Amino acid sequence: MKKLLLIIFILGFANVLKAQDNKEVIRLSEPVTVTESYEVYGSALEEPKEVSTLSEVLSAMKDENEKVISTKASIAEVCEKKGCFFVAQDGDMTARITFKDYAFFIPTDSQGKEVTIVGTLSKKVLTEEKAKHYAEDAGKNADEVIGEQVEYSIVATSIFIKKEV
Repeated sequence: MKKLLLIIFILGFANVLKAQDNKEVIRLSEPVTVTESYEVYGSALEEPKEVSTLSEVLSAMKDENEKVISTKASIAEVCEKKGCFFVAQDGDMTARITFKDYAFFIPTDSQGKEVTIVGTLSKKVLTEEKAKHYAEDAGKNADEVIGEQVEYSIVATSIFIKKEV
């Protein structure tokens, strides 16, 4: 009986892992440009020539808000529901990336990819309710969010997602 229960448990666990691996990729926007190196979402620009890392950009930000920037980072988290935002990360520094006029999204399987972001940087204070909403959309436990949260935010006009080689 114990062996039978162990086999059932192992098969059930394997099915859970398989279901997690087969998450449906949601792609609500198509790239506006595709090259050998990257896919572009949003405005069809050429990749910016001068690009700083996200850590450099955030460290250099003083009290100004609404600063137009071009930055490189990796995608740490993506909205699992529709790709309507992501969290860019460079070392310990992070910023929430949303899309100008809610006009485009990125594929929900973009986590871990390198990205170049063109957009407007600002520093925001999120209400606990808004922070919990973002946590839920990212597939995290919203109950862990307590109080107001300070975050850097970039409203992107263009996103260059580097293709994996």
